Amino acid sequence: MSKKAGASSRGMARYLPVLDWGRSYTPDALTSDLMAAVIVTIMLIPQSLAYAILAGLPPEMGIYASIVPIILYAIFGTSRVLAVGPVAVVSLMTAAAVGRIAETGSPDYIAAAITLAFLSGLFLLALGVFRLGFLANFLSHPVIAGFITASGIIIATSQLKHILGIQASGHNLYEFSLSLFENLGDTNWVTVIVGAGSAAFLFWVRKGLNPLLIGLGLKPRPADIIARAGPVFAVALTTLLAWTFDFGARGVALVGDVPRGLPPLTMPSFSLELWTSLVGSAVLISIIGFVESVSVAQTLAARKRQRIDPDQELIGLGAANIGAAFTGGYPVTGGFARSVVNFDAGAETPAAGAYTAVGLAIASLTLTPLIAYLPVATLAATIIVAVLSLVDFSILSKTWTYAKADFIAVSVTILATLAMGVEVGVTAGVLISILIHLYKSSRPHVAEVGQVPGTEHFRNILRHEVITHDEVLTVRVDESLYFANARFLEDYIYDAITGRQDLKHVILMCPAVNAIDMSALESLEAINERLKSSGVTFHLSEVKGPVMDRLLRSHFLNELTGQVFLSQHQAMCELAGPAKSRPPRKTKPKE
Repeated sequence: MSKKAGASSRGMARYLPVLDWGRSYTPDALTSDLMAAVIVTIMLIPQSLAYAILAGLPPEMGIYASIVPIILYAIFGTSRVLAVGPVAVVSLMTAAAVGRIAETGSPDYIAAAITLAFLSGLFLLALGVFRLGFLANFLSHPVIAGFITASGIIIATSQLKHILGIQASGHNLYEFSLSLFENLGDTNWVTVIVGAGSAAFLFWVRKGLNPLLIGLGLKPRPADIIARAGPVFAVALTTLLAWTFDFGARGVALVGDVPRGLPPLTMPSFSLELWTSLVGSAVLISIIGFVESVSVAQTLAARKRQRIDPDQELIGLGAANIGAAFTGGYPVTGGFARSVVNFDAGAETPAAGAYTAVGLAIASLTLTPLIAYLPVATLAATIIVAVLSLVDFSILSKTWTYAKADFIAVSVTILATLAMGVEVGVTAGVLISILIHLYKSSRPHVAEVGQVPGTEHFRNILRHEVITHDEVLTVRVDESLYFANARFLEDYIYDAITGRQDLKHVILMCPAVNAIDMSALESLEAINERLKSSGVTFHLSEVKGPVMDRLLRSHFLNELTGQVFLSQHQAMCELAGPAKSRPPRKTKPKE
Protein backbone atom coordinates (compact mmCIF):
# COMPACT_ATOMS: atom_id res chain seq x y z
CA MET A 1 0.00 0.00 0.00
CA SER A 2 1.35 3.44 -0.89
CA LYS A 3 1.94 6.08 1.78
CA LYS A 4 -0.84 8.19 0.30
CA ALA A 5 -3.31 5.28 0.38
CA GLY A 6 -2.26 4.42 3.93
CA ALA A 7 -2.80 7.99 5.09
CA SER A 8 -6.19 8.05 3.35
CA SER A 9 -7.14 4.79 5.06
CA ARG A 10 -6.14 6.13 8.47
CA GLY A 11 -8.14 9.29 7.81
CA MET A 12 -11.22 7.24 6.94
CA ALA A 13 -10.74 5.08 10.04
CA ARG A 14 -10.82 8.21 12.17
CA TYR A 15 -14.42 8.86 11.14
CA LEU A 16 -15.30 5.20 10.59
CA PRO A 17 -13.78 3.26 13.53
CA VAL A 18 -15.34 0.09 12.11
CA LEU A 19 -12.50 0.11 9.54
CA ASP A 20 -10.02 -0.06 12.39
CA TRP A 21 -11.35 -2.88 14.58
CA GLY A 22 -12.98 -4.65 11.61
CA ARG A 23 -9.59 -5.46 10.03
CA SER A 24 -8.48 -7.49 13.03
CA TYR A 25 -11.80 -9.22 13.73
CA THR A 26 -11.20 -12.83 14.77
CA PRO A 27 -13.36 -15.94 15.25
CA ASP A 28 -12.76 -15.69 19.01
CA ALA A 29 -14.07 -12.12 18.99
CA LEU A 30 -17.10 -13.31 17.00
CA THR A 31 -17.91 -15.94 19.62
CA SER A 32 -17.55 -13.47 22.49
CA ASP A 33 -19.63 -10.82 20.73
CA LEU A 34 -22.42 -13.27 19.91
CA MET A 35 -22.62 -14.47 23.51
CA ALA A 36 -22.75 -10.89 24.80
CA ALA A 37 -25.38 -9.99 22.21
CA VAL A 38 -27.70 -12.80 23.32
CA ILE A 39 -27.50 -11.69 26.96
CA VAL A 40 -27.96 -7.97 26.22
CA THR A 41 -30.86 -8.71 23.84
CA ILE A 42 -32.70 -10.60 26.58
CA MET A 43 -32.12 -7.70 28.98
CA LEU A 44 -32.97 -5.00 26.44
CA ILE A 45 -36.44 -6.25 25.44
CA PRO A 46 -38.22 -5.39 28.73
CA GLN A 47 -36.05 -2.27 29.18
CA SER A 48 -36.93 -0.90 25.76
CA LEU A 49 -40.64 -1.44 26.31
CA ALA A 50 -40.50 0.13 29.77
CA TYR A 51 -38.58 3.23 28.73
CA ALA A 52 -40.88 3.86 25.77
CA ILE A 53 -43.85 3.83 28.14
CA LEU A 54 -41.95 6.20 30.46
CA ALA A 55 -41.53 8.55 27.48
CA GLY A 56 -45.30 8.38 26.86
CA LEU A 57 -44.80 6.49 23.59
CA PRO A 58 -46.13 3.17 22.24
CA PRO A 59 -43.97 0.33 23.67
CA GLU A 60 -42.79 -0.85 20.26
CA MET A 61 -40.98 2.48 19.75
CA GLY A 62 -38.58 1.43 22.49
CA ILE A 63 -37.59 -1.62 20.46
CA TYR A 64 -37.41 0.41 17.24
CA ALA A 65 -35.07 2.87 18.99
CA SER A 66 -32.79 -0.03 19.90
CA ILE A 67 -32.17 -1.54 16.45
CA VAL A 68 -30.84 0.83 13.78
CA PRO A 69 -29.24 3.24 16.31
CA ILE A 70 -27.13 0.40 17.74
CA ILE A 71 -25.91 -0.55 14.25
CA LEU A 72 -25.02 3.05 13.39
CA TYR A 73 -23.15 3.48 16.66
CA ALA A 74 -21.21 0.27 15.96
CA ILE A 75 -20.05 1.85 12.69
CA PHE A 76 -19.23 5.34 13.94
CA GLY A 77 -18.59 4.95 17.70
CA THR A 78 -15.24 4.27 19.34
CA SER A 79 -16.29 2.36 22.48
CA ARG A 80 -15.99 -1.41 22.16
CA VAL A 81 -18.78 -2.14 24.66
CA LEU A 82 -21.15 0.85 24.87
CA ALA A 83 -24.76 -0.30 24.37
CA VAL A 84 -26.86 2.46 22.83
CA GLY A 85 -30.62 2.73 23.20
CA PRO A 86 -33.39 4.31 25.30
CA VAL A 87 -32.44 5.23 28.88
CA ALA A 88 -34.54 6.39 31.82
CA VAL A 89 -33.39 10.01 32.15
CA VAL A 90 -33.55 10.74 28.41
CA SER A 91 -36.98 9.09 28.23
CA LEU A 92 -38.22 11.34 31.04
CA MET A 93 -36.75 14.41 29.33
CA THR A 94 -38.44 13.36 26.08
CA ALA A 95 -41.80 13.11 27.84
CA ALA A 96 -41.29 16.53 29.45
CA ALA A 97 -40.28 18.17 26.15
CA VAL A 98 -42.93 16.62 23.91
CA GLY A 99 -45.69 16.72 26.53
CA ARG A 100 -45.71 20.52 26.38
CA ILE A 101 -46.76 20.62 22.74
CA ALA A 102 -48.93 17.52 22.15
CA GLU A 103 -51.24 15.12 23.97
CA THR A 104 -49.51 11.95 25.19
CA GLY A 105 -49.90 9.05 22.75
CA SER A 106 -51.35 11.18 19.93
CA PRO A 107 -49.89 11.13 16.39
CA ASP A 108 -48.53 14.65 16.96
CA TYR A 109 -46.83 13.46 20.14
CA ILE A 110 -45.15 10.59 18.30
CA ALA A 111 -44.10 12.89 15.44
CA ALA A 112 -42.63 15.37 17.90
CA ALA A 113 -40.63 12.62 19.65
CA ILE A 114 -39.22 11.48 16.30
CA THR A 115 -38.35 15.07 15.41
CA LEU A 116 -36.68 15.52 18.80
CA ALA A 117 -34.41 12.55 18.02
CA PHE A 118 -33.53 14.14 14.68
CA LEU A 119 -32.68 17.50 16.24
CA SER A 120 -30.59 15.81 18.94
CA GLY A 121 -28.75 13.86 16.26
CA LEU A 122 -28.02 17.00 14.24
CA PHE A 123 -26.73 18.84 17.31
CA LEU A 124 -24.48 15.94 18.39
CA LEU A 125 -23.21 15.50 14.85
CA ALA A 126 -22.36 19.20 14.58
CA LEU A 127 -20.49 19.13 17.89
CA GLY A 128 -18.51 16.09 16.74
CA VAL A 129 -17.62 17.43 13.27
CA PHE A 130 -16.42 20.75 14.72
CA ARG A 131 -14.76 18.97 17.66
CA LEU A 132 -16.73 20.88 20.27
CA GLY A 133 -17.11 18.07 22.79
CA PHE A 134 -15.42 20.23 25.42
CA LEU A 135 -18.68 22.19 25.75
CA ALA A 136 -20.07 19.31 27.78
CA ASN A 137 -17.46 20.14 30.44
CA PHE A 138 -19.68 23.01 31.55
CA LEU A 139 -21.94 20.35 33.03
CA SER A 140 -19.97 19.50 36.16
CA HIS A 141 -20.07 16.09 37.83
CA PRO A 142 -21.88 17.38 40.96
CA VAL A 143 -24.58 18.93 38.75
CA ILE A 144 -24.96 15.68 36.79
CA ALA A 145 -25.13 13.67 40.04
CA GLY A 146 -27.74 16.01 41.48
CA PHE A 147 -29.79 16.01 38.29
CA ILE A 148 -29.78 12.21 38.00
CA THR A 149 -30.72 11.81 41.67
CA ALA A 150 -33.67 14.21 41.36
CA SER A 151 -34.70 12.69 38.03
CA GLY A 152 -34.64 9.22 39.58
CA ILE A 153 -37.05 10.37 42.27
CA ILE A 154 -39.39 11.98 39.72
CA ILE A 155 -39.26 8.90 37.46
CA ALA A 156 -40.01 6.53 40.34
CA THR A 157 -42.88 8.76 41.52
CA SER A 158 -44.31 9.01 38.00
CA GLN A 159 -44.44 5.21 37.73
CA LEU A 160 -46.42 4.74 40.94
CA LYS A 161 -49.62 5.39 38.96
CA HIS A 162 -48.97 2.16 37.02
CA ILE A 163 -48.21 0.27 40.24
CA LEU A 164 -51.48 1.49 41.76
CA GLY A 165 -53.51 1.22 38.55
CA ILE A 166 -54.70 4.84 38.65
CA GLN A 167 -54.48 7.95 36.50
CA ALA A 168 -51.96 10.65 37.42
CA SER A 169 -49.95 13.29 35.63
CA GLY A 170 -47.46 16.08 36.22
CA HIS A 171 -44.05 17.46 35.34
CA ASN A 172 -42.45 17.68 38.77
CA LEU A 173 -42.51 15.93 42.13
CA TYR A 174 -45.26 18.13 43.60
CA GLU A 175 -47.61 17.72 40.62
CA PHE A 176 -47.11 13.94 40.48
CA SER A 177 -47.56 13.54 44.24
CA LEU A 178 -50.70 15.69 44.31
CA SER A 179 -52.21 13.86 41.34
CA LEU A 180 -51.47 10.47 42.92
CA PHE A 181 -53.09 11.54 46.19
CA GLU A 182 -56.21 12.86 44.45
CA ASN A 183 -56.73 9.57 42.56
CA LEU A 184 -55.75 7.19 45.33
CA GLY A 185 -59.35 6.09 45.77
CA ASP A 186 -59.30 4.43 42.33
CA THR A 187 -56.50 2.02 43.29
CA ASN A 188 -56.77 -1.42 41.62
CA TRP A 189 -55.55 -3.96 44.15
CA VAL A 190 -54.81 -6.68 41.62
CA THR A 191 -52.51 -4.20 39.86
CA VAL A 192 -50.90 -3.35 43.22
CA ILE A 193 -50.17 -7.03 43.87
CA VAL A 194 -48.63 -7.43 40.40
CA GLY A 195 -46.60 -4.20 40.56
CA ALA A 196 -45.47 -4.42 44.17
CA GLY A 197 -44.71 -8.12 43.79
CA SER A 198 -42.63 -7.45 40.66
CA ALA A 199 -40.74 -4.64 42.39
CA ALA A 200 -40.04 -6.79 45.46
CA PHE A 201 -38.83 -9.63 43.25
CA LEU A 202 -36.57 -7.32 41.24
CA PHE A 203 -35.07 -5.76 44.38
CA TRP A 204 -34.39 -9.25 45.72
CA VAL A 205 -32.86 -10.33 42.40
CA ARG A 206 -30.42 -7.40 42.55
CA LYS A 207 -29.19 -8.29 46.04
CA GLY A 208 -30.10 -11.90 46.76
CA LEU A 209 -30.06 -13.96 43.55
CA ASN A 210 -26.33 -13.64 42.88
CA PRO A 211 -25.23 -15.01 46.30
CA LEU A 212 -27.87 -17.75 46.04
CA LEU A 213 -26.60 -18.92 42.64
CA ILE A 214 -22.98 -18.84 43.80
CA GLY A 215 -24.00 -20.80 46.89
CA LEU A 216 -25.54 -23.41 44.58
CA GLY A 217 -22.19 -23.81 42.84
CA LEU A 218 -22.50 -21.43 39.87
CA LYS A 219 -19.42 -19.39 38.97
CA PRO A 220 -19.55 -15.64 39.79
CA ARG A 221 -19.63 -14.36 36.20
CA PRO A 222 -22.64 -16.39 34.93
CA ALA A 223 -24.37 -15.85 38.29
CA ASP A 224 -24.01 -12.08 37.88
CA ILE A 225 -25.31 -12.18 34.30
CA ILE A 226 -28.37 -14.24 35.32
CA ALA A 227 -29.05 -11.83 38.18
CA ARG A 228 -28.94 -8.86 35.80
CA ALA A 229 -31.51 -10.60 33.59
CA GLY A 230 -34.00 -10.53 36.48
CA PRO A 231 -36.49 -8.29 34.63
CA VAL A 232 -36.89 -11.00 31.99
CA PHE A 233 -38.06 -13.47 34.65
CA ALA A 234 -40.52 -10.92 36.05
CA VAL A 235 -41.88 -10.19 32.58
CA ALA A 236 -42.29 -13.88 31.72
CA LEU A 237 -43.99 -14.79 35.01
CA THR A 238 -46.43 -11.86 35.17
CA THR A 239 -47.31 -12.23 31.49
CA LEU A 240 -48.13 -15.89 32.08
CA LEU A 241 -50.22 -15.06 35.14
CA ALA A 242 -52.05 -12.27 33.29
CA TRP A 243 -52.92 -14.65 30.45
CA THR A 244 -53.92 -17.50 32.77
CA PHE A 245 -56.13 -15.48 35.14
CA ASP A 246 -57.32 -12.86 32.63
CA PHE A 247 -55.96 -9.86 34.52
CA GLY A 248 -57.30 -7.57 31.81
CA ALA A 249 -60.87 -8.36 32.89
CA ARG A 250 -59.90 -7.46 36.46
CA GLY A 251 -58.89 -3.93 35.50
CA VAL A 252 -55.15 -4.52 35.19
CA ALA A 253 -53.61 -2.40 32.41
CA LEU A 254 -51.83 -4.58 29.85
CA VAL A 255 -49.41 -3.58 27.11
CA GLY A 256 -51.84 -4.82 24.48
CA ASP A 257 -51.17 -5.62 20.85
CA VAL A 258 -47.70 -4.63 19.72
CA PRO A 259 -47.23 -4.42 15.94
CA ARG A 260 -45.12 -7.24 14.61
CA GLY A 261 -42.42 -6.25 12.16
CA LEU A 262 -39.19 -4.37 11.59
CA PRO A 263 -38.84 -0.67 12.38
CA PRO A 264 -40.85 1.42 9.90
CA LEU A 265 -39.39 4.18 7.79
CA THR A 266 -40.40 7.49 9.32
CA MET A 267 -39.69 11.13 8.62
CA PRO A 268 -39.11 13.87 11.18
CA SER A 269 -41.19 17.00 10.85
CA PHE A 270 -39.54 20.01 9.23
CA SER A 271 -42.01 22.48 10.71
CA LEU A 272 -40.14 25.60 11.82
CA GLU A 273 -42.63 26.11 14.64
CA LEU A 274 -42.05 22.59 15.98
CA TRP A 275 -38.27 22.93 15.66
CA THR A 276 -38.38 26.20 17.61
CA SER A 277 -40.38 24.50 20.37
CA LEU A 278 -38.03 21.52 20.60
CA VAL A 279 -34.55 22.88 19.91
CA GLY A 280 -33.80 23.88 23.52
CA SER A 281 -34.87 20.46 24.79
CA ALA A 282 -32.84 18.76 22.06
CA VAL A 283 -29.70 20.59 23.19
CA LEU A 284 -30.22 19.61 26.84
CA ILE A 285 -31.03 15.99 25.99
CA SER A 286 -27.97 15.80 23.73
CA ILE A 287 -25.60 17.15 26.37
CA ILE A 288 -27.02 15.04 29.21
CA GLY A 289 -26.98 11.94 27.01
CA PHE A 290 -23.45 12.60 25.80
CA VAL A 291 -22.07 13.17 29.31
CA GLU A 292 -23.70 9.98 30.61
CA SER A 293 -22.59 7.99 27.58
CA VAL A 294 -18.99 9.16 27.47
CA SER A 295 -18.60 8.64 31.24
CA VAL A 296 -19.69 5.01 30.93
CA ALA A 297 -17.57 4.47 27.80
CA GLN A 298 -14.42 5.90 29.38
CA THR A 299 -14.87 3.92 32.58
CA LEU A 300 -15.26 0.61 30.76
CA ALA A 301 -12.51 1.37 28.22
CA ALA A 302 -10.05 2.06 31.05
CA ARG A 303 -10.59 -1.46 32.40
CA LYS A 304 -9.12 -2.90 29.21
CA ARG A 305 -6.57 -0.13 28.69
CA GLN A 306 -8.44 1.10 25.67
CA ARG A 307 -9.36 4.67 24.83
CA ILE A 308 -12.26 6.45 23.25
CA ASP A 309 -12.40 9.66 21.23
CA PRO A 310 -15.06 11.96 22.75
CA ASP A 311 -15.48 13.96 19.53
CA GLN A 312 -15.98 10.77 17.52
CA GLU A 313 -18.41 9.60 20.22
CA LEU A 314 -20.47 12.69 19.41
CA ILE A 315 -20.57 11.61 15.78
CA GLY A 316 -21.53 8.05 16.75
CA LEU A 317 -24.33 9.20 19.04
CA GLY A 318 -25.46 11.78 16.47
CA ALA A 319 -25.72 9.11 13.80
CA ALA A 320 -27.60 6.84 16.22
CA ASN A 321 -30.19 9.54 16.98
CA ILE A 322 -30.66 10.44 13.32
CA GLY A 323 -31.13 6.73 12.62
CA ALA A 324 -33.76 6.58 15.37
CA ALA A 325 -35.62 9.49 13.76
CA PHE A 326 -35.89 7.68 10.43
CA THR A 327 -36.88 4.31 11.91
CA GLY A 328 -39.69 5.14 14.33
CA GLY A 329 -37.57 5.76 17.42
CA TYR A 330 -36.89 8.59 19.84
CA PRO A 331 -33.72 10.05 21.48
CA VAL A 332 -31.14 7.47 22.56
CA THR A 333 -27.77 7.38 24.28
CA GLY A 334 -25.38 4.90 25.89
CA GLY A 335 -26.97 3.15 28.86
CA PHE A 336 -24.99 2.37 32.03
CA ALA A 337 -26.65 -0.91 33.06
CA ARG A 338 -26.74 -2.57 29.64
CA SER A 339 -23.19 -1.41 28.81
CA VAL A 340 -21.88 -2.99 32.01
CA VAL A 341 -23.74 -6.20 31.16
CA ASN A 342 -22.29 -6.09 27.65
CA PHE A 343 -18.81 -5.67 29.14
CA ASP A 344 -19.24 -8.41 31.75
CA ALA A 345 -20.69 -10.76 29.14
CA GLY A 346 -17.40 -10.55 27.23
CA ALA A 347 -18.12 -8.22 24.30
CA GLU A 348 -14.89 -7.59 22.39
CA THR A 349 -15.96 -5.16 19.65
CA PRO A 350 -18.89 -2.91 18.67
CA ALA A 351 -20.07 -5.82 16.51
CA ALA A 352 -21.73 -7.13 19.68
CA GLY A 353 -24.09 -4.16 19.41
CA ALA A 354 -24.87 -4.99 15.77
CA TYR A 355 -25.67 -8.59 16.75
CA THR A 356 -27.89 -7.26 19.55
CA ALA A 357 -29.78 -5.23 16.94
CA VAL A 358 -30.29 -8.40 14.91
CA GLY A 359 -31.60 -10.17 18.02
CA LEU A 360 -34.04 -7.33 18.71
CA ALA A 361 -35.20 -7.38 15.09
CA ILE A 362 -35.92 -11.11 15.39
CA ALA A 363 -37.77 -10.47 18.66
CA SER A 364 -39.78 -7.70 16.99
CA LEU A 365 -40.81 -10.14 14.27
CA THR A 366 -41.60 -13.14 16.46
CA LEU A 367 -42.12 -12.29 20.15
CA THR A 368 -44.40 -9.26 20.08
CA PRO A 369 -47.67 -11.29 20.18
CA LEU A 370 -46.52 -12.69 23.55
CA ILE A 371 -46.16 -9.17 24.96
CA ALA A 372 -49.87 -8.37 24.65
CA TYR A 373 -50.62 -9.80 28.13
CA LEU A 374 -47.64 -8.11 29.81
CA PRO A 375 -48.91 -5.95 32.73
CA VAL A 376 -47.82 -2.32 32.51
CA ALA A 377 -47.25 -2.51 36.28
CA THR A 378 -44.39 -4.96 35.66
CA LEU A 379 -42.67 -2.52 33.34
CA ALA A 380 -43.23 0.26 35.89
CA ALA A 381 -41.59 -1.90 38.55
CA THR A 382 -38.65 -2.49 36.20
CA ILE A 383 -38.22 1.28 35.78
CA ILE A 384 -38.53 2.03 39.51
CA VAL A 385 -35.93 -0.54 40.50
CA ALA A 386 -33.56 0.64 37.78
CA VAL A 387 -33.77 4.36 38.55
CA LEU A 388 -33.66 4.08 42.35
CA SER A 389 -30.16 2.65 41.98
CA LEU A 390 -29.21 6.02 40.44
CA VAL A 391 -30.46 8.02 43.43
CA ASP A 392 -27.44 9.04 45.51
CA PHE A 393 -27.96 11.60 48.28
CA SER A 394 -24.42 11.00 49.55
CA ILE A 395 -23.30 13.57 46.95
CA LEU A 396 -24.75 16.23 49.29
CA SER A 397 -22.57 15.23 52.26
CA LYS A 398 -19.51 14.76 50.04
CA THR A 399 -19.79 18.19 48.47
CA TRP A 400 -20.64 19.86 51.80
CA THR A 401 -17.42 18.44 53.28
CA TYR A 402 -15.20 19.08 50.27
CA ALA A 403 -16.45 22.25 48.57
CA LYS A 404 -19.40 24.38 49.64
CA ALA A 405 -19.71 25.86 46.13
CA ASP A 406 -20.30 22.39 44.67
CA PHE A 407 -22.82 21.72 47.46
CA ILE A 408 -24.75 24.81 46.39
CA ALA A 409 -24.71 23.65 42.75
CA VAL A 410 -25.95 20.16 43.68
CA SER A 411 -28.64 21.47 46.01
CA VAL A 412 -29.96 23.99 43.50
CA THR A 413 -30.04 21.31 40.79
CA ILE A 414 -31.90 18.80 42.97
CA LEU A 415 -34.42 21.32 44.30
CA ALA A 416 -35.04 22.96 40.92
CA THR A 417 -35.50 19.57 39.22
CA LEU A 418 -37.90 18.31 41.88
CA ALA A 419 -39.87 21.56 42.04
CA MET A 420 -39.93 22.68 38.39
CA GLY A 421 -39.06 19.68 36.23
CA VAL A 422 -36.04 18.19 34.53
CA GLU A 423 -35.29 20.88 31.96
CA VAL A 424 -35.44 23.74 34.44
CA GLY A 425 -33.39 21.68 36.89
CA VAL A 426 -30.49 20.94 34.58
CA THR A 427 -30.53 24.49 33.21
CA ALA A 428 -30.39 25.89 36.73
CA GLY A 429 -27.54 23.53 37.57
CA VAL A 430 -25.49 24.60 34.57
CA LEU A 431 -26.10 28.31 35.21
CA ILE A 432 -25.25 28.10 38.92
CA SER A 433 -22.05 26.15 38.11
CA ILE A 434 -20.96 28.81 35.61
CA LEU A 435 -21.81 31.63 38.03
CA ILE A 436 -19.87 29.94 40.85
CA HIS A 437 -16.90 29.43 38.52
CA LEU A 438 -16.98 33.09 37.48
CA TYR A 439 -17.25 34.22 41.09
CA LYS A 440 -14.33 32.05 42.20
CA SER A 441 -12.13 33.08 39.27
CA SER A 442 -12.99 36.74 39.91
CA ARG A 443 -11.50 36.36 43.39
CA PRO A 444 -8.35 34.33 42.72
CA HIS A 445 -6.14 32.97 45.46
CA VAL A 446 -3.41 35.57 45.98
CA ALA A 447 -0.65 35.11 48.55
CA GLU A 448 2.29 37.07 49.91
CA VAL A 449 5.22 34.67 49.79
CA GLY A 450 8.65 34.32 51.36
CA GLN A 451 11.64 32.02 50.93
CA VAL A 452 11.68 28.68 52.73
CA PRO A 453 15.00 28.61 54.65
CA GLY A 454 17.75 26.57 52.99
CA THR A 455 15.84 26.23 49.70
CA GLU A 456 15.02 28.14 46.53
CA HIS A 457 11.29 27.65 47.13
CA PHE A 458 8.84 30.42 47.99
CA ARG A 459 5.68 29.74 49.96
CA ASN A 460 2.68 31.50 51.51
CA ILE A 461 3.69 33.43 54.66
CA LEU A 462 0.41 32.31 56.28
CA ARG A 463 1.34 28.66 56.00
CA HIS A 464 5.11 28.40 56.36
CA GLU A 465 8.02 29.76 58.35
CA VAL A 466 9.79 31.80 55.67
CA ILE A 467 12.41 34.49 55.12
CA THR A 468 11.14 37.92 54.06
CA HIS A 469 12.71 41.32 53.36
CA ASP A 470 11.30 44.67 54.42
CA GLU A 471 12.17 46.31 51.11
CA VAL A 472 10.72 43.54 48.90
CA LEU A 473 7.10 42.41 48.66
CA THR A 474 6.42 39.27 46.60
CA VAL A 475 2.82 38.52 45.61
CA ARG A 476 1.91 35.21 43.94
CA VAL A 477 -1.35 35.01 42.00
CA ASP A 478 -2.71 31.51 41.41
CA GLU A 479 -5.02 32.20 38.46
CA SER A 480 -4.89 33.51 34.94
CA LEU A 481 -5.57 37.24 34.82
CA TYR A 482 -8.62 38.47 32.92
CA PHE A 483 -11.28 41.15 33.04
CA ALA A 484 -13.19 39.61 35.96
CA ASN A 485 -10.29 39.42 38.42
CA ALA A 486 -7.90 42.18 37.31
CA ARG A 487 -9.38 44.77 39.69
CA PHE A 488 -9.17 42.28 42.57
CA LEU A 489 -5.40 41.96 42.05
CA GLU A 490 -5.04 45.74 41.92
CA ASP A 491 -6.85 46.17 45.23
CA TYR A 492 -4.82 43.40 46.86
CA ILE A 493 -1.48 44.97 45.94
CA TYR A 494 -2.58 48.48 46.95
CA ASP A 495 -3.72 47.16 50.34
CA ALA A 496 -0.49 45.15 50.78
CA ILE A 497 1.82 48.17 50.26
CA THR A 498 -0.10 50.46 52.58
CA GLY A 499 2.01 51.51 55.58
CA ARG A 500 5.23 49.80 54.39
CA GLN A 501 7.64 52.75 54.47
CA ASP A 502 10.77 50.69 53.72
CA LEU A 503 9.31 49.02 50.62
CA LYS A 504 11.33 49.46 47.41
CA HIS A 505 10.27 46.55 45.20
CA VAL A 506 7.04 44.66 44.42
CA ILE A 507 7.39 41.38 42.54
CA LEU A 508 4.37 39.72 40.91
CA MET A 509 5.14 35.99 40.84
CA CYS A 510 3.31 34.36 37.92
CA PRO A 511 3.88 30.55 37.84
CA ALA A 512 0.13 29.82 37.62
CA VAL A 513 -0.74 32.62 35.18
CA ASN A 514 -1.55 30.98 31.84
CA ALA A 515 -3.03 34.06 30.18
CA ILE A 516 -3.34 37.82 30.59
CA ASP A 517 -6.14 39.50 28.66
CA MET A 518 -6.35 43.17 27.63
CA SER A 519 -8.23 44.26 30.76
CA ALA A 520 -5.65 42.59 33.00
CA LEU A 521 -2.84 44.17 30.98
CA GLU A 522 -4.35 47.59 31.64
CA SER A 523 -4.50 46.75 35.36
CA LEU A 524 -0.81 45.81 35.35
CA GLU A 525 -0.06 49.12 33.67
CA ALA A 526 -2.07 50.92 36.36
CA ILE A 527 -0.22 49.04 39.12
CA ASN A 528 3.11 49.92 37.50
CA GLU A 529 2.22 53.63 37.33
CA ARG A 530 0.90 53.80 40.88
CA LEU A 531 3.94 52.04 42.31
CA LYS A 532 6.20 54.33 40.26
CA SER A 533 4.55 57.41 41.74
CA SER A 534 5.19 55.93 45.20
CA GLY A 535 8.88 55.33 44.44
CA VAL A 536 8.42 51.54 44.30
CA THR A 537 9.73 49.41 41.44
CA PHE A 538 7.43 46.78 39.86
CA HIS A 539 8.85 43.43 38.69
CA LEU A 540 7.54 40.13 37.29
CA SER A 541 8.96 36.64 37.85
CA GLU A 542 8.40 33.15 36.43
CA VAL A 543 6.30 34.36 33.50
CA LYS A 544 5.31 31.55 31.14
CA GLY A 545 6.43 31.62 27.51
CA PRO A 546 3.01 32.13 25.85
CA VAL A 547 2.21 34.94 28.32
CA MET A 548 5.60 36.55 27.66
CA ASP A 549 4.95 36.39 23.91
CA ARG A 550 1.77 38.41 24.43
CA LEU A 551 3.50 40.96 26.66
CA LEU A 552 6.25 41.46 24.08
CA ARG A 553 3.59 42.53 21.58
CA SER A 554 2.50 45.36 23.90
CA HIS A 555 4.22 48.49 25.27
CA PHE A 556 3.99 47.26 28.84
CA LEU A 557 7.53 45.85 29.09
CA ASN A 558 8.98 49.10 27.75
CA GLU A 559 7.21 51.05 30.49
CA LEU A 560 7.85 48.50 33.27
CA THR A 561 9.91 50.16 36.00
CA GLY A 562 11.54 46.88 37.00
CA GLN A 563 12.61 43.62 35.35
CA VAL A 564 11.19 40.26 34.31
CA PHE A 565 13.05 37.51 36.17
CA LEU A 566 13.31 33.89 35.06
CA SER A 567 12.85 32.67 38.63
CA GLN A 568 11.78 34.13 41.96
CA HIS A 569 15.10 33.04 43.49
CA GLN A 570 16.99 35.07 40.88
CA ALA A 571 14.82 38.09 41.65
CA MET A 572 15.53 37.88 45.37
CA CYS A 573 19.26 37.44 44.81
CA GLU A 574 19.37 40.71 42.86
CA LEU A 575 16.87 42.80 44.80
CA ALA A 576 16.88 41.67 48.43
CA GLY A 577 18.78 43.26 51.30
CA PRO A 578 19.08 41.92 54.85
CA ALA A 579 16.65 39.11 55.56
CA LYS A 580 14.59 38.24 58.60
CA SER A 581 12.92 34.99 59.53
CA ARG A 582 9.15 35.17 59.67
CA PRO A 583 7.08 32.47 61.41
CA PRO A 584 3.71 31.62 59.91
CA ARG A 585 0.88 33.84 61.08
CA LYS A 586 -1.61 32.42 63.54
CA THR A 587 -4.52 33.39 61.31
CA LYS A 588 -5.85 30.39 59.42
CA PRO A 589 -5.66 31.02 55.65
CA LYS A 590 -8.77 30.74 53.54
CA GLU A 591 -7.13 28.23 51.21
